[in-house]
Order: sequence, then C-alpha cells, then structure tokens
Amino acid sequence: MIYTVTFNPAVDLVIGCGGIKTGAVNRLDSQEVFFGGKGINVSLVLRELGVPSRALGFIAGFTGDAIENYLSESGIDTDFIRLEKGLSRINVKIKTDTETELNAPGPHIPESDIAGLLEKLDGLRQGDTLVLAGSIPASMPADIYEKILERLENRGIRSAVDASGELLLNVLKYKPFLIKPNNFELEEIFGVKLKDISDVIRYAKELQNMGVENVLVSMAERGAVLLEKSGKVHVSEACRGEAVNSVGAGDSMLAGFLAGCARNDFEYALRLGTASGGATAFSAGLARKDEIFRLMEQLKTGEMP
Repeated sequence: MIYTVTFNPAVDLVIGCGGIKTGAVNRLDSQEVFFGGKGINVSLVLRELGVPSRALGFIAGFTGDAIENYLSESGIDTDFIRLEKGLSRINVKIKTDTETELNAPGPHIPESDIAGLLEKLDGLRQGDTLVLAGSIPASMPADIYEKILERLENRGIRSAVDASGELLLNVLKYKPFLIKPNNFELEEIFGVKLKDISDVIRYAKELQNMGVENVLVSMAERGAVLLEKSGKVHVSEACRGEAVNSVGAGDSMLAGFLAGCARNDFEYALRLGTASGGATAFSAGLARKDEIFRLMEQLKTGEMP
C-alpha cells in the first residue's frame, strides 16, 4: 500500500478575469474548484493509474469536509485526523494576463494531533511506501519529516520525499527510497548553475552519496534524469505539448514513477512519471489516464553509462 501525507490540504479556487481593479466590483470570466495538496495530488494521480493509496494528514471545518468527501467520491481511501478548531485552507489563484496566488496559512495543528498522526504511521507494514511531500506548516515541528522517518527506520518501509533545501538534506541520513528534486532545487542545494545533463547527474550522485537510494530530477521542458541505487542512469526527454498548468506536475511525476515501480523496471517507471507530469502540465487539472498513456507513446528513454 502507498500512503501519502498532506499536512496542509487545500481547496483551490481558480478564477479567471480580464483584470483586477482594487476598490471596485470585479466580474469573473470563469471559476473552478480543485482539492489538493502535494500528497493528495499524488493519491489522485495514482488512482488514475489504478494504484490504491491511503491519504493521511489533517483536515478541519467545512472545507476539510469538502476535501475528504471529494477524495472518498473519487475512490481514494482516507484516514485524516480531524482538527477541533480552524478551517482547512482556501487558496485563491487569479488568472489574468499573469497569475496571482493568495495562499492561506491553514489551521493550527496541536501536538496531540501530531502524536495521533505518528500513531497512524505505526500501522505501516514492511513493503509499504510512504510519500512525504511539500513544506511544513508553521505550527508543526520543523524536523517532523526526520521524526517520521526515524520512527519508521529499519522496518522495511519505502519512503519517497519531495521537499527542498534543508528539509530534504536532513532526511537523507534515513536512506529514503526516493527523492525528487527539480533542477532548480538541485542548484539551490549545492549553490551551483547546472549547465547540462552531466552536471545534473554529478550532483544527483552527490545526494546519493549522502544516503538516498534513488534520485529523480525533474527538469520541465528538458525532461528528467533518474539515478538508480545501482548507479545506472536513465534520461527521459520531455513530453511535447502546450504547457497550461504547472500546479501538481511534480506531484504527478512522483505518482507515475511510484506506479511504474510495481513492474520493477525503473526505465518504464521514469517514462510513466514523465508522461504523468506532462499530462498535468498540459491540462487544466491533474493528469488523466488517457492523456498519460497518450504521452507515453511519445517518449523514448535513453540510458547513459
């Protein structure tokens, strides 16, 4: 079973209009509502690929009800902790000739509820996969990723971590199965400018030397690179299409890769991950199965020594 953790789920209200004039009534051209958060996005794309998962995290208020109901209606198993106070956040994304985001902080998460999440994670079994993705809310300990992975250490549970900066570096000592930085995050970690694929591979190996088993680097229009535990390197070209949405593309890549790992074929997993990320980038919402497999036909995967 794959378990995803979303500390701070959200209802995203995406509105389109010709422009925003402050101090006046503005008429909208369009509005859409999406339910997400990085872990939830992973679960939703896994569902498209026929892979079951269980969504964990924290929800609160009527917005939390809406998030949980949507996931349940989508066929995703949920086991959220319901907070007594506050509301799961509502983020507003305003699309004019540019895109403006108004992101709420989310509810306060008490220590007792953090302990409740840790207890739920104690139920994971050998062979399960845990996905930790995204930033940590201000009301949670900054080292919560480390606390979780330390608690699960030596139990045969695979962990996949999608985070940046110190948050990512601090978990490498727990030897996660997979990390998924993008090329900009890789540059930030090492304070370098990546000029070509060989530079990406070089610094992915540096991360691998710090403890992680497999490193998946997403590079948007430049494709993706996978460095296996064995040292084998796979390179995937990018999907071809018109990018209309960057939200959730990295989460979709992670979901596709994990789904592909069921075949024990990392070359296939990389291709499925790249196609899943592309299918989201070319859509208004998250990737759909038909679009993912259409893009799979585009891709060719090369292997480098």
